[in-house]
Amino acid sequence: MKKIIFLLFVSAYSASFGQLQNTAAPTDVFMHYRVNSKNGKQLSYDDIKGSPYNIKEFRSAKISENYETIMARYNSYTDEVEFQKNDKIYVLPKNDVFSNIIFTNTKDKLVYLTDKSDLSGYFFEIVSGKNTLLKKIKTVFIDVIPAESSYSEDKPAKFQTESPIYYIKTENGIIKNPGSKNNIIDNFPGKKEALDVFFKSNKIKFNKEEDLIKLVNFLNT
Repeated sequence: MKKIIFLLFVSAYSASFGQLQNTAAPTDVFMHYRVNSKNGKQLSYDDIKGSPYNIKEFRSAKISENYETIMARYNSYTDEVEFQKNDKIYVLPKNDVFSNIIFTNTKDKLVYLTDKSDLSGYFFEIVSGKNTLLKKIKTVFIDVIPAESSYSEDKPAKFQTESPIYYIKTENGIIKNPGSKNNIIDNFPGKKEALDVFFKSNKIKFNKEEDLIKLVNFLNT
């Protein structure tokens, strides 16, 4: 009986990854991890200072109810989720099936959105609920800056992670980088009195994630 259960488990496990392989072709690592420089050269990630990953190591992640746990990481330069299997690297398809990715050790949650607006691509979901706090992390490539004279040196190419952009996704729309209490009150007129009390009791700094978490948790009460 145990042998039958084990064989069924192995079959289901293999089938689930087989489905994923059918939709995610192995990445050509040589080409994928290279960036075209304006000097005509292709730079590998190793040639570039910094990193396009918030965490470079592959981590255990749950990608969907019907698929196995995989080892994954988020590339904020390409806005892709990469995963590793049998010494090969794949890119997770961008679709509704894989729209909620949870890294099991940290509980970080990536959501994939397809709104025809700023909310397109992968976002970290910081607070869930009727009102959702989302964070967009974006990394840009800054090319080599040639030396201005023979007495100076080239400035090497680098990856630079920009300041995160926060969004509050409500039932009525999207608030991008909420910058003031008036902006929040204008979007929640039915909560004006409660928000006035909240802002008097809490010195909210709109560029601090912990304060935005406190605010959105309050909006969800």
